Amino acid sequence: MSKDSLLKGTLVLTLAAFVARFLGVVQRVPLQQLLQDAGMASFGVASNIYLTLLVVATAGIPSTLSKMVSERYAVGRIDEAERVFRAAVWFSLAAGVVASVGLYAAAPFYAVHISHTPDAVWAIRALAPALLFFPLVAILRGYFQGRQQMVSNGISQIIEQILRVGSAVLLAYVLLELGTSMEWAVAGASFGGVIGAIAALAVMGIAWLRLKRRDRQESGAPADAAGTAEVVPTGGTSTAVSAVDQSLAARKQGETAGNTSGTDPQRLRGIYKQMLAYGVPIAIISTMVNLVYLIDSSSIVALLKSQMEQLKAIEILGILTARAQSIAGIPVILAIAISQSIVPIVSAAHARGDRPEVERQASMALRLGVLSGLPLVLFFALAAHPLNGLIFTDTEGSLTISGLTVSAMFQIVMLTSSAILMGMGIVRAQVVFVAIGLVVKLVGNFALVPLFGVQGAIVSTALAFIVTMTLNLRAMRKQAQVRFFDRKRWAGLLSVIAIISAAGIGLQQLLQKHVMFGAEGWALRGSYALHCVLIGMLTVILYAALLALFRVVTADELRRMPGPLRKLANRLDRKSKKQQVQS
Repeated sequence: MSKDSLLKGTLVLTLAAFVARFLGVVQRVPLQQLLQDAGMASFGVASNIYLTLLVVATAGIPSTLSKMVSERYAVGRIDEAERVFRAAVWFSLAAGVVASVGLYAAAPFYAVHISHTPDAVWAIRALAPALLFFPLVAILRGYFQGRQQMVSNGISQIIEQILRVGSAVLLAYVLLELGTSMEWAVAGASFGGVIGAIAALAVMGIAWLRLKRRDRQESGAPADAAGTAEVVPTGGTSTAVSAVDQSLAARKQGETAGNTSGTDPQRLRGIYKQMLAYGVPIAIISTMVNLVYLIDSSSIVALLKSQMEQLKAIEILGILTARAQSIAGIPVILAIAISQSIVPIVSAAHARGDRPEVERQASMALRLGVLSGLPLVLFFALAAHPLNGLIFTDTEGSLTISGLTVSAMFQIVMLTSSAILMGMGIVRAQVVFVAIGLVVKLVGNFALVPLFGVQGAIVSTALAFIVTMTLNLRAMRKQAQVRFFDRKRWAGLLSVIAIISAAGIGLQQLLQKHVMFGAEGWALRGSYALHCVLIGMLTVILYAALLALFRVVTADELRRMPGPLRKLANRLDRKSKKQQVQS
């Protein structure tokens, strides 16, 4: 594969991940306008189950399949790689049927007796058919990744998310206009996940047929032969790298040496054992955040029923899932994208045994995760009230949004450190860390929600992230001297946070007193928008200036940050050079 093709594939995957996360966040804004908080509680219950199962389907077995396929293609064992793929396909079909039927059958019990949201039954059942398609979609994506055909994966993710979000909003609107009940409107919104899954399968199926046709053309094999050539991704540059000659040479060499073990058929049991051994730990690690949110949607209504009417408890759950979880997910998007761009370098350095490079790059990834996520966390926490009023129907739950956004800072460090540990080959220990974090979350909910309401759930979420994050960091330090900042830079960063927080709270109170007082209707929304803009400008300007003033980051670190901070680094360089010339 050419360098340009590999770069194109990587960029498409990065864009796809960003689009998927962003659309998943913003779709809840129009849905909340249509379904209100009670309806969004049912949608959130179904969505949290769906997203948890989706992460399992797209993070565990597919990643393992990618590894198994790429390893076999690299040494010319192409027939064996294709057998592994076919075994994975049968596994995905069986798993899809079991999961879909199981979710459909279990929906009433879960909705009524566990989450205590009986109106969510059909919202959950409406998503069940998606599980028929997504395991196969995930297997195809894993196979394509193993063949280094990344563009099709990215395109399928983007199309899936666009159709899922668009159809969810459209179906909810149409059903409400037709006069159906809120329960069925929520179910219609949930069914958008099925439409997205079908679209993703169609894209991946077409891409697979094209890949097989190219394989046959490269190998000159009959029409029924399995794929035997590694080609450039669809839409990439036309420089194919044939694996056929390499495989034939490898086979001849193996036969000459009297070693045919590399091409002997593997038993299905052995293939599945290897898939599960690698895939299950990765799936567990990847579902940490989704499982935390699933615990909330499963327990909050039951824990709040002793304090208030069930309908009010359901509305509070709707605020948490539709508003707080969606807004708190935004700071994570950019921070993780930036920090994880360094993780492959960590993995390569670890494979070479270059410990100093591992330490340098891992430390840089952690710092970038914190420094790029912090301004967004500060903005959303400080502007929670006007932002809530601007994009939703009222300002209910602003404190919940602010608190969960603050916990996102710990989530950023947890996810970044987890990715680094994977790059260093530390996987099984993370399963234990995730399990401990989930226990903390579960115990925290039962201990704190009855005392402090939904704020208790926010605290337990933060505690779960903090505990898992701390265990990750301790594991990293045992392997390498990875660190964030020295004490002086930590003190500077805390000063930056304190100053911006004080300034933001002061500006918020000033605006509420002199700008927003007595405003109604569109004037009120305009005031909210102005409030958000001013808080955003204050946060960005102060953050960039204070980072430089307190010398929290170096110029090299600033150059790796988003645009405004890169410009600041360039200005500091020019200023420094000018001073040197003058002296």
